[in-house]
Amino acid sequence: MSPEQERAFDEFVAGRYAALRRTGYLLCGDWHLAEDLVQTTLVKLYARWPRLREPAAAYGYARTTLVRAYVDTRRRRGSHELAAPDLGPLLEDGRTADGRRPGEQAEPARRLALLAALAQVSPAYRAVLVLRFWEDQSIESTAAALRQSTGAVKSATNRGLAQLRAILGDSLHEIAAG
Repeated sequence: MSPEQERAFDEFVAGRYAALRRTGYLLCGDWHLAEDLVQTTLVKLYARWPRLREPAAAYGYARTTLVRAYVDTRRRRGSHELAAPDLGPLLEDGRTADGRRPGEQAEPARRLALLAALAQVSPAYRAVLVLRFWEDQSIESTAAALRQSTGAVKSATNRGLAQLRAILGDSLHEIAAG
């Protein structure tokens, strides 16, 4: 890799590392596993970096690689354990897992309930929900990232949201009223 490409890769990592780690956390609910997923993603991206035609597309490639790495870890034997959500530590940019800065009032009880419920949604549905609603991706880009049809993404979105509703029940209404 040329020195310019090395510098561009280093800048990419410095600028996007925290966002990738947050996405990894939302997918798996464990900071350590999220870190492993990001490292796997960056190793694959580093190998691919000299062949990237459009460096602006690197984040999309990295996000897709991250999600696929997560799905692959869930497919492996022995990966049926669910980690308890770790909602305490701050990210390197000073934000919490839900994207807030300390002291920002953004319905913290509701966010904590949603993060805990998201950790209980099946991994395939969780990947779709994180891409669609946290990463604000379109149905088409989510389908491309997961190598699924748009119909499969729509169906997984509906089923994932149904799982969230079943897990949360009336608790969100109680939190909002309280």
